[in-house]
Amino acid sequence: MVILFSFVSLMAQTIVGTDPENKNVVLEEFTGIHCVYCPDGHAIAQGIYDAHPDDVVLINIHQGPFADPNAGEPDFRTQWGNAIAGQSDLIGYPAGTVNRHFFPGHSQGGGTAQSRGSWNTTSNITMGEPSYLNIELEATIVTSTRQLVVYVEVYYTGDSPEETNFLNVAILQNNILGPQVGGGAGNNYNHKHMLRHFLTGQWGVEIDETTTGSLFSETFTYELPDDYNGVDVVLEDLDIVGYVSETHQEVVSGNMAEITLVESNEYDAALFTTYVPQTACSGALNAEVMLKNYGTAELTSLNFIYSVNGGETAEYAWTGALSQYETELVSLPEYLYDATDKNEISIECQMPNGQADQLPRNDVYLKNSPGSQTYPSDCYFGIETPENPEDLTWSIVGDNGEVVAEGGPYASGGFKVSALTFPESGCYTLTVNDASGSGLDGGIYVMLDVSSNVLWTGKPFTDKAITELAHDITIEVPEFSEIENISVYPNPVTQYAVIDFRLNSESMVNIALFDMLGRSVLPLFEGKMNSGQQKIRMNVSGLNEGIYFVRFRLNNEVFTQKISLR
Repeated sequence: MVILFSFVSLMAQTIVGTDPENKNVVLEEFTGIHCVYCPDGHAIAQGIYDAHPDDVVLINIHQGPFADPNAGEPDFRTQWGNAIAGQSDLIGYPAGTVNRHFFPGHSQGGGTAQSRGSWNTTSNITMGEPSYLNIELEATIVTSTRQLVVYVEVYYTGDSPEETNFLNVAILQNNILGPQVGGGAGNNYNHKHMLRHFLTGQWGVEIDETTTGSLFSETFTYELPDDYNGVDVVLEDLDIVGYVSETHQEVVSGNMAEITLVESNEYDAALFTTYVPQTACSGALNAEVMLKNYGTAELTSLNFIYSVNGGETAEYAWTGALSQYETELVSLPEYLYDATDKNEISIECQMPNGQADQLPRNDVYLKNSPGSQTYPSDCYFGIETPENPEDLTWSIVGDNGEVVAEGGPYASGGFKVSALTFPESGCYTLTVNDASGSGLDGGIYVMLDVSSNVLWTGKPFTDKAITELAHDITIEVPEFSEIENISVYPNPVTQYAVIDFRLNSESMVNIALFDMLGRSVLPLFEGKMNSGQQKIRMNVSGLNEGIYFVRFRLNNEVFTQKISLR
């Protein structure tokens, strides 16, 4: 479970520098235990790092056919690797990308992937280029509780060409002994810089202020498991790295965290999970906080301080009895405010048992909750989960407590769509619950119009997500979409159709056809597209008649277009 607190701050930075710097290298190496030439790639990458230890980040991604373990072999793969490799156009192993940038003359297969002989050259080129942002990280690991707290600052010394960037934070591990073809060590090869987990999901979390002088700060807390895929997580061998990308492709710069390992603290309370609206229209904050005691002393008292948009702070004195590792869901008294198109919510816990908290980084929640867009009277709610559908429930409730629509638990996975009608003007609350705590595990949840166009896409969560939906009231967050004017013709489709749309900027795009069960039945495009009008020819011969969805994914946006096959 990952909990993150984020905000764009006008306050001065605390750990990141403000003077312009050159780019740091982020070298993603695609490797595998059955790849005979991969140890040579490991050595080349390590040499680049050894020559520039403050300017290079190495991420070894076990992925592809050479990474598939045989019976009895450890599994070093992750859920993230295939998507990262898929956008690089690699054609052989080992392959690597340097800041996911396309270097003419060094491309392995026409994309950003390079063979190992190019990594030194392109890394030197990258380190000689100016960066418009600086990134610094600090990490603390509490060894007895396996609690990881990562604090990140990104400062913009110049303007980004993109209105939004994406912060990625990864957990790497060194000194993992295991099999490796080549390298001469047999089953005792020392694997380093191995990707184990992303705290920020597949493509990172959004930074929405990317102009000169902007400061982005974010804190992540995460309980490190004992193992990933049966491979032990050794705390002393971990590295935490972060990098910022313009899209899912181009990486601007990255850095490695300074890690501090500490034993248990006597006084360490944490906001383990915080439930507030992703979008807001009611002007009433009814926040819920999952309080967790990581301290060795029993937690009996705590002060909560919270506010919205810098208004007058509210205080709540909690009392109870929580032993170490125990949690309690705390409902904070309602806080009234004037809802705007951007609402900064601040919640902090202080003074456990009247003492200073010894790990204050996990005490603060700061998050922007934009105003809700206004939805039409008739809509659809769609939700997809590839795993644990039996743990999934949701509801949409009016401010009078009336349930407008609800669904789940489900007997099977796939994309579930439910019609709903808002009965009157007002602010409605959508609540999605996942009892497994996996937050749909890669699935999606969306609001659709009657033509199945996506109006809103929900953000990642763990066990519960809350969103306020406005109907026929004026609070609306202005949005700029990278994709416009989507059409599929002819529709209904008999054999062939044309997908027509316009991109407002160069983007990484994934387009596929899905059936009503949420299964991908026809991949249509994956890669980089230039700005401007786009046309894709789709051949659906061989598919059964029925209703399908053309799904577009780009940056953090998801769009669908419903079609019927005859």
